[in-house]
Amino acid sequence: MAKKDSTFLNMTLTLLIVTALSAVALGFVYNSTKGPIKDAKAQKLKNAINIVVPGADKGEVEEFKVLSPDGREELTFYKVTHNGELKGYAVNTYSNNGFSGHISVMVGFDENGVIIDNNVLEHAETPGLGDKTSKDVSDWNSQFIGKNPAEFKLNVKKDGGDVDAITAATISSRAYCDALDRAYRGFVAFKESSDSKLVEVSDDNTLIEDNNTEVDSTSNENIGGTK
Repeated sequence: MAKKDSTFLNMTLTLLIVTALSAVALGFVYNSTKGPIKDAKAQKLKNAINIVVPGADKGEVEEFKVLSPDGREELTFYKVTHNGELKGYAVNTYSNNGFSGHISVMVGFDENGVIIDNNVLEHAETPGLGDKTSKDVSDWNSQFIGKNPAEFKLNVKKDGGDVDAITAATISSRAYCDALDRAYRGFVAFKESSDSKLVEVSDDNTLIEDNNTEVDSTSNENIGGTK
């Protein structure tokens, strides 16, 4: 019996040692990689902003979040200035109506609401179909450049809008339009609102209340369809 107890104890100690060493190793790897990962994410964001508001990398970027009236939805805005001159606003927007669910889009507006440029940030759409919303795959999203959503209907032509849908990827096209429309409505509310609330984001991601804006970014009902 004593021998069995000794064997069990040795196995337990060995397991504890292996577990402890693994935890230490994981902690070391995490601490050594979290910095580069954070820097890579920050650089990716800077690049995305610079695509939709060219020159952002040479100017100043002010980040803030705009809340909907019910406080349940928010969009992240990036105000880009250079030498005191407004270059535009980049808006991180989204839609949950993609063929594979959530897509994230960055779109830039000038001070009048005209789309400067736009591009996908993240998506899980079908390769060769829905992924054509990305500049890395096709020039499909270039049709939005220079368009003012106040006049250019952000719906696919099949639904009465002005947007040429991606062939065989109507759902992805609709979702992309939904994301741009959400951003535009947020931009309009941000520009027109005078008695609402702006929530800025500090370096540690703590939300700090300021004054000025509150946005109704409630999305329109997505129109169904097949891909």
